[in-house]
Amino acid sequence: MSFDSGESFNLPWQYLRVFSPSKEVRGRHGKGRILVTGKEAVSITEMKPVGNYALKIFFDDGHNSGLYDWDFLYELGSNQNEYWKQYLAQIELISKA
Repeated sequence: MSFDSGESFNLPWQYLRVFSPSKEVRGRHGKGRILVTGKEAVSITEMKPVGNYALKIFFDDGHNSGLYDWDFLYELGSNQNEYWKQYLAQIELISKA
Protein backbone atom coordinates (compact mmCIF):
# COMPACT_ATOMS: atom_id res chain seq x y z
CA MET A 1 0.00 0.00 0.00
CA SER A 2 1.55 3.29 -1.10
CA PHE A 3 0.75 6.80 0.07
CA ASP A 4 1.24 10.29 -1.33
CA SER A 5 4.04 10.85 1.18
CA GLY A 6 6.07 8.21 -0.67
CA GLU A 7 5.76 5.76 2.19
CA SER A 8 4.53 2.26 1.51
CA PHE A 9 3.50 -0.54 3.83
CA ASN A 10 3.03 -4.27 3.43
CA LEU A 11 0.07 -5.02 5.67
CA PRO A 12 -0.53 -8.76 6.14
CA TRP A 13 -4.10 -9.99 5.78
CA GLN A 14 -4.19 -11.30 9.37
CA TYR A 15 -3.07 -7.89 10.64
CA LEU A 16 -5.80 -6.12 8.67
CA ARG A 17 -8.40 -8.59 9.92
CA VAL A 18 -7.55 -8.39 13.63
CA PHE A 19 -7.37 -4.58 13.50
CA SER A 20 -10.59 -4.18 11.53
CA PRO A 21 -12.26 -0.79 11.98
CA SER A 22 -15.66 -2.49 12.38
CA LYS A 23 -17.77 -2.07 15.51
CA GLU A 24 -17.43 -5.83 16.00
CA VAL A 25 -13.68 -5.43 16.55
CA ARG A 26 -13.34 -1.85 17.80
CA GLY A 27 -15.83 -2.55 20.55
CA ARG A 28 -19.33 -1.42 21.33
CA HIS A 29 -21.02 0.75 23.90
CA GLY A 30 -17.83 2.43 25.09
CA LYS A 31 -15.91 -0.81 25.60
CA GLY A 32 -12.41 -1.20 24.17
CA ARG A 33 -11.09 -3.13 21.19
CA ILE A 34 -12.10 -6.79 21.02
CA LEU A 35 -9.20 -9.25 20.81
CA VAL A 36 -9.65 -11.26 17.59
CA THR A 37 -7.82 -14.58 17.49
CA GLY A 38 -7.56 -17.58 15.17
CA LYS A 39 -7.12 -15.56 11.99
CA GLU A 40 -3.64 -16.77 11.02
CA ALA A 41 -4.88 -18.29 7.74
CA VAL A 42 -7.44 -15.63 6.81
CA SER A 43 -7.41 -14.37 3.24
CA ILE A 44 -8.82 -11.37 1.47
CA THR A 45 -11.32 -12.34 -1.20
CA GLU A 46 -12.14 -8.87 -2.48
CA MET A 47 -11.40 -5.18 -1.98
CA LYS A 48 -13.69 -2.43 -3.22
CA PRO A 49 -12.94 1.29 -3.20
CA VAL A 50 -15.47 3.44 -1.38
CA GLY A 51 -15.26 6.80 -3.07
CA ASN A 52 -11.76 8.22 -2.81
CA TYR A 53 -11.52 7.83 0.94
CA ALA A 54 -11.66 4.14 1.90
CA LEU A 55 -11.55 0.46 1.06
CA LYS A 56 -14.12 -2.15 1.94
CA ILE A 57 -12.27 -5.42 2.50
CA PHE A 58 -13.94 -8.82 2.28
CA PHE A 59 -12.29 -11.70 4.16
CA ASP A 60 -12.81 -15.41 3.55
CA ASP A 61 -14.10 -15.87 7.12
CA GLY A 62 -17.17 -13.82 6.16
CA HIS A 63 -16.05 -10.60 7.84
CA ASN A 64 -16.72 -7.55 5.67
CA SER A 65 -17.91 -4.78 7.96
CA GLY A 66 -16.01 -1.60 8.62
CA LEU A 67 -14.38 0.74 6.15
CA TYR A 68 -10.62 1.07 6.05
CA ASP A 69 -10.19 4.76 5.31
CA TRP A 70 -6.79 5.94 4.08
CA ASP A 71 -5.94 7.66 7.37
CA PHE A 72 -6.62 4.44 9.28
CA LEU A 73 -4.57 2.37 6.81
CA TYR A 74 -1.72 4.85 7.15
CA GLU A 75 -1.99 4.61 10.95
CA LEU A 76 -1.89 0.80 10.75
CA GLY A 77 1.18 0.95 8.52
CA SER A 78 3.02 3.57 10.55
CA ASN A 79 2.42 1.72 13.81
CA GLN A 80 2.54 -1.85 12.54
CA ASN A 81 5.47 -3.04 14.65
CA GLU A 82 4.11 -1.56 17.88
CA TYR A 83 0.51 -2.61 17.29
CA TRP A 84 1.57 -6.15 16.40
CA LYS A 85 3.79 -6.41 19.48
CA GLN A 86 0.88 -5.32 21.67
CA TYR A 87 -1.44 -7.80 19.95
CA LEU A 88 0.97 -10.70 20.48
CA ALA A 89 1.42 -9.71 24.14
CA GLN A 90 -2.37 -9.84 24.61
CA ILE A 91 -2.50 -13.27 22.96
CA GLU A 92 0.25 -14.49 25.29
CA LEU A 93 -1.63 -13.19 28.34
CA ILE A 94 -4.83 -15.05 27.48
CA SER A 95 -2.93 -18.23 26.67
CA LYS A 96 -1.45 -18.20 30.18
CA ALA A 97 -4.83 -17.65 31.84
